[in-house]
Amino acid sequence: MSTRASRLVGTGRGRWSALVVVIALVVSVPVVSVLVAAVGAGRPALPGDLGEMVLTTVLLLAGVGLGSAVLGVGLAWLVTAYDFPGRRLFSWMLVLPLAMPAYVLGFLFLSTFGPAGGPARLSRALFGDSWVVELLSGALGAPVVMTLTLYPYVYLLARASFRGQGQATWDAARMLGASPWRAFRQVLLPLARPALAGGLAVVMMETLTDFATVQYFGVRTVSVGVYLTWKGSFDFASAAQLSVLVLGFAVMVLTVERILRGGARYDSRSGHRPPAAPHVLTGAARWWACAAAGSVLATGFLLPVVQLVWWAVRATLADSSSLSTGRFATNLTNSAVMAALAALACVTLALLLTHGVRMTGGRLARGAAQLTTFGYAVPGAVIGIGVLVAFAALDRWLEALGVPGGTGLVVTGSVIGILASYVVRFLAPAYQAVDASFTTISPSVTNSAFSLGASPMRVLRRIHLPLSRSGIAVALVLVAVDAVKELPLVLLLRPFGFTTVSVWVYELANENFWEQAALPALLIVALAIVPVWFLVRQVRLAEPHQQVTS
Repeated sequence: MSTRASRLVGTGRGRWSALVVVIALVVSVPVVSVLVAAVGAGRPALPGDLGEMVLTTVLLLAGVGLGSAVLGVGLAWLVTAYDFPGRRLFSWMLVLPLAMPAYVLGFLFLSTFGPAGGPARLSRALFGDSWVVELLSGALGAPVVMTLTLYPYVYLLARASFRGQGQATWDAARMLGASPWRAFRQVLLPLARPALAGGLAVVMMETLTDFATVQYFGVRTVSVGVYLTWKGSFDFASAAQLSVLVLGFAVMVLTVERILRGGARYDSRSGHRPPAAPHVLTGAARWWACAAAGSVLATGFLLPVVQLVWWAVRATLADSSSLSTGRFATNLTNSAVMAALAALACVTLALLLTHGVRMTGGRLARGAAQLTTFGYAVPGAVIGIGVLVAFAALDRWLEALGVPGGTGLVVTGSVIGILASYVVRFLAPAYQAVDASFTTISPSVTNSAFSLGASPMRVLRRIHLPLSRSGIAVALVLVAVDAVKELPLVLLLRPFGFTTVSVWVYELANENFWEQAALPALLIVALAIVPVWFLVRQVRLAEPHQQVTS
């Protein structure tokens, strides 16, 4: 029976393999187009301050990486190894800053630590000067803001690693005479190195992709250079060559991640082990621990939300007609429509990819499907320029065939370019969510359907689709929220007069209309909490039960 069943899987192998490969090739077109355009551009026409942009990018990556490592590892160790008031609450609430986009926290920091902010006025009253406070509204502000919004990536992975190492590892180190600090530094921290390397890679990729936050603080990175080069001169060649430089930074980050990981892999020989029991803090130490976790949470999420709510209420009371004007509804509708279209497109492609891989089971299909996830690691500026270059080449090709006007400004004259770039950028989370749900479907179910004469498409529609609907729902939510938050792609590719909520927040904050930006910014934060809640829920379900010792 099993032999018969194994032969049944693979029906339509050739057509499904071809479909997966075609999807992978189409999704790869923007990145390939950037490389081809840069090589064919001839002599580089790069900006004069390229060296300064490269140095700024390196320093920003190093600063955010170091800050996220210190905060993420420190807080993960605090809530894992020690028990103090509010520890259980802090253990999941410290993830909430992930829901705060850096460009939203950025203009809140500028309003607080700028020359007109309360801390600066207090500093001038006490010391006659405020330059120390105002450093946070200058170049130092960008790495601080990004660290506060991105450290949860390191925190989540470090915490999972510390809990997974179990009581036995800690006890062994202590029995051999190691002090608590030495046991942490020489045993537990090295064991967590693969997880930390993965978290830091995500942090630095997000830093490299950022566009609005660094502009608020006057920091000019290579990603900002791509946008300014394109918007300033509409020079494809220069923008493509700068995009290759950004792509080079992305490859460098992934290489550093591999080096930090060092091929390390640690397996448990005893299955799921209970985590080490946290040590109960007493006296002033318990309140210091509570203050340390609380100050990071308050700075990165709670106080910014309170400030946004206060501004939104004040702005609404001052001018309640702003909610009834067409602009708010139009921008919200634009964001909702783009998010819905992107989610539907990404999930449809993810379903075809996952089903195709399951039908064929071959290395070619699996490799092609993995290739489609590369776009998530590519900075948005590179994808945006790649889409422009690809559609420009399509225009020239159509005109050569006698089609006047080619595609007719399909990129810069409509939202098709934005949608195409969204698919390239966000297909990865959709594919991973759908693929995870497919793994819960037994192959025997698929083979039973084939034995009854069902076609591959009928199996997808009647078997795989209903059984993976929870994963499909998660994929729809993840892509939709990412699309609402996305900023660089919309700024690069939007047609004239087209504005989304994220662009609206960016434009208002850029003109110092902070109170007017508060309500749409709150909307983005509220939407971003949804995938964070999904993430926390999955982590909590996967964690073993823990006991506390004193």
